[in-house]
Amino acid sequence: MSSSVAIRRHDISLQPESGRVIIRPFFPGKPQICANILARALAISEPEADLQLQAILAEFDSRHFDIESLLLAHYEKVRHQIAAQPTLSRVRQLLIGALFSGEYALESAALFNPSMVPHPDQSGVMEGGLRFIMSLRATGEGHISSIEFRTGIITPDGAISVEPVSRFVALPEVVPNPTYKKSRFIIKLQEMGFTGGPATAVMDPLEESFTLHELDESMERVRRESKPATRDLRLALECFRWLADSNYELNFPSKLALSERIIFPVSANETNGIEDARFVRFIEDDGSVMYYATYTAYNGRAILPQLIETQDFLHFRVLTLNGTAVQNKGMALFPRRIGGRYAMLSRQDDENLFIMFSDSPHYWSNPQIILRPAQMWESVKIGNCGSPIETPAGWIVITHGVGPMRKYCIGAVLLDLLDPTQVIGRLSEPLLSPEGNEREGYVPNVVYSCGSMLHGRELILPYAMSDKASAIATMHLDELLAALLASRS
Repeated sequence: MSSSVAIRRHDISLQPESGRVIIRPFFPGKPQICANILARALAISEPEADLQLQAILAEFDSRHFDIESLLLAHYEKVRHQIAAQPTLSRVRQLLIGALFSGEYALESAALFNPSMVPHPDQSGVMEGGLRFIMSLRATGEGHISSIEFRTGIITPDGAISVEPVSRFVALPEVVPNPTYKKSRFIIKLQEMGFTGGPATAVMDPLEESFTLHELDESMERVRRESKPATRDLRLALECFRWLADSNYELNFPSKLALSERIIFPVSANETNGIEDARFVRFIEDDGSVMYYATYTAYNGRAILPQLIETQDFLHFRVLTLNGTAVQNKGMALFPRRIGGRYAMLSRQDDENLFIMFSDSPHYWSNPQIILRPAQMWESVKIGNCGSPIETPAGWIVITHGVGPMRKYCIGAVLLDLLDPTQVIGRLSEPLLSPEGNEREGYVPNVVYSCGSMLHGRELILPYAMSDKASAIATMHLDELLAALLASRS
């Protein structure tokens, strides 16, 4: 069963590669074990330490851009546990760092749930062509998800190619002293139940724009002035710091290829993954451009929708979203304001498709249902497959529907251009259903996307196959619009 729209599956398959690895800290759970490891590292002679280090570097140096700086950073994390003694040699510091390090294969399990946007740099592209960025959810050991990127070209005649990737990947610098907006911070504290008391004492002295260091100083002042420090105060200050740590900034060096830049979980609320980033190229009313992405932070117990902002894919701001409607998965921002307001698709109840409007991209409330399951192939639940796509005929929303046997298919609806709460067209059959090898993977019988884009009169649809790998399909925009508009009759 499929729609009357002709779908072209391109000969592109993005498969997970276990050879793309980062170095992560590795610390045994028990402090005594850490102490034992340090004692053994300190007991060997300097020549033996050098011999062991050279063997480690010979085996692992070629797999990373700058392994020594990473090992030294991990040494710094345990340095306070070493009893007072003369300064250790660089060799021994590196060896200790290696003992508390381990490689992590980012995409050893899956490379899936892609979204696609035009690249901010179109220099050198043939007229009528387009350079694009594709984001992907990479999953490795322990099902920890991160964000990877690929770049590619669409030629004027519609051919699509994805640039090759190197085996190297790198994590960004986490900005050590990020800035915050006081008004947003207070709104989130209020949502967390903190009004008056410690929240007022900490926040009042701060300027509208403040740094992490200034927040820490204000919290320390409140801690000193509150004698005795109660359990409630300690809990409140811990929550303030948790909120600050959930809003962070990342910087990549410009020399890194886009496919070498990895956004890996940083904050406590995403320790088990950064899931399903939906990137969109947002154009403000003044013509300025910001790339936004909504994603789901997961800590192994709870999910939390978050927002990414970037203009160049080198510097990223990661922010908590605010408001009563910030819940569940699948938030997708419209690519421009509508009637002066931001608009967002969402799925608050894990069943229906909602829309909501806001004066700020960071605050969302008052969602309203615009679409409910209607056909058998979507009778379990429906959701979006990324941000709406603007056409003169209306907003195309690529949807996903879950039906019998938890089979995921991709469909489409058309929303009114001026009033997107109104559904003016809806396909009764899927655009894309899992076929053949697409059915086999970590979660069988699934096709899914986190964002499409237009190129001329073609709709480019990157999609995941059963939570394993990713591919690209295209369709003629005019055919899709004709099918959507015909569904009204």
